[in-house]
Amino acid sequence: MKWLRYMMVFVPAAFLLEFVPALKNDILLFAVCCLGLVPLAGYLGEATEELSVHTGPKIGGLLNATLGNAAELIITIVALQAGKFELVKASITGSILGNLLLIMGASLFFGGLRHGIQRFDRQATGVSASMMTLAVIGLAIPTIFEVLRQISIGQLNVFSTQANDAALNGLSLGVAAILMLLYVLSLVFSFQQPERGVGGPTGVDDHREGEAPHKAKWNVPTAVGVLAASTLAIVFLSEFLVGAVEPTVEALGLSEFFVGIIIIPLVGNVAEHIVGVQMAWKNKMDLSLAISLGSSTQVALFVAPLLVFVSLLVAPTEMTLFFSIMEVAALTLSVLIATIISVDGESNWLEGAQLLAVYAIIAMGFFYLSPVGG
Repeated sequence: MKWLRYMMVFVPAAFLLEFVPALKNDILLFAVCCLGLVPLAGYLGEATEELSVHTGPKIGGLLNATLGNAAELIITIVALQAGKFELVKASITGSILGNLLLIMGASLFFGGLRHGIQRFDRQATGVSASMMTLAVIGLAIPTIFEVLRQISIGQLNVFSTQANDAALNGLSLGVAAILMLLYVLSLVFSFQQPERGVGGPTGVDDHREGEAPHKAKWNVPTAVGVLAASTLAIVFLSEFLVGAVEPTVEALGLSEFFVGIIIIPLVGNVAEHIVGVQMAWKNKMDLSLAISLGSSTQVALFVAPLLVFVSLLVAPTEMTLFFSIMEVAALTLSVLIATIISVDGESNWLEGAQLLAVYAIIAMGFFYLSPVGG
């Protein structure tokens, strides 16, 4: 994507705003970091794709499965170090919602407008839908568990997911381990059935519709260099971003919760999301849905559980899988409607509009749930 190179101007701009006292402005720094992270995430994904061409489809699939959400993972780890657990959990929720509703919805909408009824592999989407259902169960059980415990002792706070509960910590670690194991099993399944696996086609070796195989533009040293450089830059910009979140939300009257739900997921995934919509526009629905469903599955089964274990090493206290009731409800309903729409193996623009409408409704709900609405 050629537009990425033009957005790289925001990367040095973020360093200037952070380190030059005369230019210090938290709101501007926050905005510039968001814009700078977009091309960095795009280049990180492109470097992963280029490496995948050299390593072959199976190793390429593994690289995409582990590094597909690397930018967002880095941002959330930095937020964990700062003890911003609500921001991290909101980012996880927002990433899943964004993939299932916003990106899948936009893909079905624009693809349907151009091609009418579009068809895709029912079995592949069915496997992804069942995996997402299991993931939501894994995220919901610790939440229900802790809510019931708090009700029993008369200390329920529906707006906080911070709890000093040893039983909840143990339950979260156990559930996180099971979810990660399930993710590993899904990768094994994908390798055994590459055309119908959870991950589906990676986009690296997609030879359908008579197109020539993708050829590497970069050699291995160049791809590794871009991967390393973009990762390092993402770490720095994530530090700047997290540091600017609190003064920014105070100045704008928002909340860290809303920022995590809407803004952070978009920043880390814009480039990948655009590719998903482009694939639907080209009538490659299997590949488009593999991007949106595959990314949401990766966040729920790999990124979220991994952060629980990472928090043991870098965070002030342990992160749990105790999410807010609103988050769990939104995730459950999103998975439900995404499953209903994809179960027949066909899509149209109206179904895309329905998903986008649900995303807008949920976004408004989270906005008014934040302190700006009370």
